[in-house]
Amino acid sequence: MLINKAALSAVFLALKTTFNKAFIAAPSTWQKIAMEVPSNSGQNDYTWLSNFPKMRRWIGAKVVKALEAYKYVVVNEDFEATVEVDRNHIEDDQLGIYQPQAQMAGFSAAQLPDELVYEAVNGGFAKLCYDGQYFFDTDHPVAGASVSNTSTAVLSNATLALAQAGYGAARTAMKKFKDEDGRSLNISPNVLLVGAALEDTARMLLTNDKLADDKPNPYKGTAELVVDTRIESDTAWFLLDTTKPVKPFVYQPRKKPVFVSQTNPESEDVFNLKKYKFGAEARAAAGYGFWQLGFGSTGAG
Repeated sequence: MLINKAALSAVFLALKTTFNKAFIAAPSTWQKIAMEVPSNSGQNDYTWLSNFPKMRRWIGAKVVKALEAYKYVVVNEDFEATVEVDRNHIEDDQLGIYQPQAQMAGFSAAQLPDELVYEAVNGGFAKLCYDGQYFFDTDHPVAGASVSNTSTAVLSNATLALAQAGYGAARTAMKKFKDEDGRSLNISPNVLLVGAALEDTARMLLTNDKLADDKPNPYKGTAELVVDTRIESDTAWFLLDTTKPVKPFVYQPRKKPVFVSQTNPESEDVFNLKKYKFGAEARAAAGYGFWQLGFGSTGAG
């Protein structure tokens, strides 16, 4: 193949098409547990989470909710995936060997939100959220008291007692969460999130008519099961409420993944090394929404 501007444009258009097809076809689950909050700067400030207004009876002057002194900022990061194309392969019309790489670049770019959101899930026991506490913690401050959205209980369907002590207790705790004025937040846990090791247990707990001890299963159909292999712990499990406009987790795209290429024949890489480049670039981050919408157990027992 004669290498000129038109030929290079055709080459990278073909690779971009392959990239885009893989990007569109890639599976994703982050939307089930997180909300997208676009970013137009280097970071987003989520201090507003500290005191979200709720409708109240209007008697006398309006009551203005003040933001707490906490500061919760999620900073965007840069991401890339780059592939080198040898000039000889273009000349010899051997671009087929780069099709799988273009597909993987597209697949990986589409998976970036999942990677970041599940990184936030895994870090929930040790990373801070808007109130200055770990997202899953024992002492979130609410109206002068401490409220817990975490435990060490195992996820089990072995007996009614074990199911109640783990999954059941988490459901009850979430439903009892209140706001600063002592009013119910009406939390409705509807997603059970686990890793691969707990998939069978979670599925039986949510779908079987009876528990393993042959007792009626009161938790059948109480939540949607979401399984993701990026959950690092074999014992941790998470109960979430995703029915509200604000979700437990946040995906924050500054620049969504795009296909990029370097085709200038006068660049140093091409002149000295015979290498063209293509790949994906993005800027994004993930963080935490309302801790009241999540309950996490280490499952350590």
